[in-house]
Amino acid sequence: MAMTIAEKILAVKSKRKKVEPGELIIADVDMILANDITAPLAIKEFKAIGAKKVFDRRKIALIPDHFTPNKDIKSAEQAKILRDFAREQKIIHYYDQGEVGIEHVLLPEKGIVVPGDLVIGADSHTCTYGALGAFATGVGSTDVAFAMLTGKAWFKVPSTIKFVYNGKLNKWVYSKDLILWTIGDIGVDGALYKVMEFTGPVIKKLSMDARMTMSNMAIEAGGKAGIIEADDVTIAYVRTRALKKWKIYKSDKDAKYEKIIEYDCSKIEPVVATPHLPENIKPVSKLSNVSIDQSVIGSCTNGRMEDMYIVAKILKGRKVNSRVRCLIFPGSKDIYLKCVKEGLVEIFVKAGAVFSPPTCGPCLGGHMGILAKGEVAIATTNRNFVGRMGHPESFVYLASPAIAAASAILGRIGSPEEI
Repeated sequence: MAMTIAEKILAVKSKRKKVEPGELIIADVDMILANDITAPLAIKEFKAIGAKKVFDRRKIALIPDHFTPNKDIKSAEQAKILRDFAREQKIIHYYDQGEVGIEHVLLPEKGIVVPGDLVIGADSHTCTYGALGAFATGVGSTDVAFAMLTGKAWFKVPSTIKFVYNGKLNKWVYSKDLILWTIGDIGVDGALYKVMEFTGPVIKKLSMDARMTMSNMAIEAGGKAGIIEADDVTIAYVRTRALKKWKIYKSDKDAKYEKIIEYDCSKIEPVVATPHLPENIKPVSKLSNVSIDQSVIGSCTNGRMEDMYIVAKILKGRKVNSRVRCLIFPGSKDIYLKCVKEGLVEIFVKAGAVFSPPTCGPCLGGHMGILAKGEVAIATTNRNFVGRMGHPESFVYLASPAIAAASAILGRIGSPEEI
């Protein structure tokens, strides 16, 4: 029977010859992830059922990244729960403070996730790893507790929607624009519990950094996973960092899709998602009257090295508008160090931006950049829900790093073309 990438991975991990959408299965997982918000709940449940030892200390990653550095007593206590459990269980993939990075940037970078893996994480943006040709999805903390004990998780096999990106990208159009455009087209529930399989000539030309941005926001369309077939670009990325063997799965030519959606990328211009949903997209050219108070550049969506280069190119020799707070936070220690070594930090700071250690803080309104009542932010993050980055009466616009950097200079939403 012909199957998609997702179906093949789920079939192998559940020890079946085939699976079909709608089936309930129990599958072996290759990696389990949790952070300083979700792991304490999982650890509590793990201990509540009398569990003494995790099934495999090599297949669990605990990343205290949401409130790093700890912002208050409560967050410090959350992080301590992870630290104590990691030491007790001798968890290999535990990264604290100076070693920490944003989880969905850190795990691919360290070669912890590879093509063909089945990954679950107590964080909705676990779908990021689909960019490597893995099946990766977010689950609840109780599912993580069960998996830490047994190495297994249950799934309802999802159907797949195939997205084909044709044509050529226009200037200043990036993968962030492509995924926002897609979400704007199908809506925030347009792929509810579906696999979003991204393909086509435009996708094949994207870097791994750019592909991870695409897969990262599959959840913003309700997607269960966002998968890109592993190819030469993928192999070049994982070859030097993979900690284990990988396997590449490809969708069969006659695989059954729920639907196939095609886009002509030559018709796509830079876009911005307006409050309060990622589906509310508008061309950047239509938003020049929107003044901003803050520009946030980074996160698990756009905190990779490619993003840092784009921002540095725009900010170099220029100044952030005096009315704007510009925050730049890289996704990992390695990216942080590279920004230092290559002089990007100097560019950022001289422009008037704040360069932060790796953290999820600003994205979820946790710390390092909270919005006050009535304030407006443009951000390269993934969500612009009510109160997402601070006060419930603040406003968040989502955009690419290029738009966020240009807007920081202009003091309003705008394009690099304007500067």
